[in-house]
Amino acid sequence: MMRPSKKLALALEAVCDIAYHGGAEPVQSQDIARRLELPRRYLEQVMQQMVRSGILRGVRGPRGGYRLARERRRITVGEIVRVVRGLDGQIADEDERASSDLGEAVVQPFWDEIEANLMQQLDGVSIEDLCRRAEESSVPSEARRSIDFAI
Repeated sequence: MMRPSKKLALALEAVCDIAYHGGAEPVQSQDIARRLELPRRYLEQVMQQMVRSGILRGVRGPRGGYRLARERRRITVGEIVRVVRGLDGQIADEDERASSDLGEAVVQPFWDEIEANLMQQLDGVSIEDLCRRAEESSVPSEARRSIDFAI
């Protein structure tokens, strides 16, 4: 079965954590790291990429942390996948392309079609959708107030 990379799973979980646990105050990286049971150093690398891509906004200062850069209904899973793929350099290179006539004519186009269909599905799922799933699953939230976007 095809599974997301650890970095992709972390990025998606971190953005969901901020959307789900965020309130009026930014969510601090040590709180995210604690909930995800990860070293903060590892988390920060992914978080900075999410900031550079415009998915998250970093807030400096003693009460700083991260918040969503846009409403959670406007951030898709597909967008996060594309950011992490760019971070990992997973753009297909010559070694990943088919080397035979059959591979080039049939197998590679098949995988390209599967990937396009998957990305279309991922673009149809927002962080809001995942937060709703968390609520339906009764995942406890540390949100101070019920907002999904702060300027």
